Amino acid sequence: MTDSSPRDYKATLNLPKTDFPMKANLAQREPAMLKGWQDRDLYRVMRDARRGREQFILHDGPPYANGEIHIGHSVNKVLKDIIVKSRVLGGYDAPYVPGWDCHGLPIEHKVDSEVGKEKADLSVVEFRKRCRDYADKWVGIQRDQFKRLLVLAEWERPYRTMSFGYEATTLREIGRFMEGGYVYNGLKPVHWSWAAVTALADAEVEYAPYTAPSVY
Repeated sequence: MTDSSPRDYKATLNLPKTDFPMKANLAQREPAMLKGWQDRDLYRVMRDARRGREQFILHDGPPYANGEIHIGHSVNKVLKDIIVKSRVLGGYDAPYVPGWDCHGLPIEHKVDSEVGKEKADLSVVEFRKRCRDYADKWVGIQRDQFKRLLVLAEWERPYRTMSFGYEATTLREIGRFMEGGYVYNGLKPVHWSWAAVTALADAEVEYAPYTAPSVY
């Protein structure tokens, strides 16, 4: 005959008794945990513990600095953080330098929406400064949001595509390509936005839904 009487699961599993109630208190515990990690400088502790070991480098594909992070950003950063931390636990020296993409149409489009008709009176230099300021603002916001995900990284020295040193390195590399004869002048059709007055990448072109009777 089966005993169906209720049992104390803690006694059954031989778990230690606790006087703490079963409450998550996440709203209080999460900021406290984050502050504890920051006060201990846990990222630097991890780096110091593996200094001199074989390195594992994860190159961070940068998000655009143009808005609040979403679930895609969260999944991307958390998975990278898992990989880096697992390599540290595996004995590697695994620095993690985060980055941001600060150029391109998404940021220009956001600034266009903010300045509105005022854009007609802005010089190219002033408009580019507005774009830099906008990107810089969102780098700071996204950095704080990524920290809230408990991701450990070189948050105080990230790479940004709009940093002058980064741009200078890009120009030097283009110069090397030209010196090696890998750059040539030719014709290539590109998509063009009359509204933004700029060329568009293939990934930036959105097609309206269309049903055609033809087969292709």
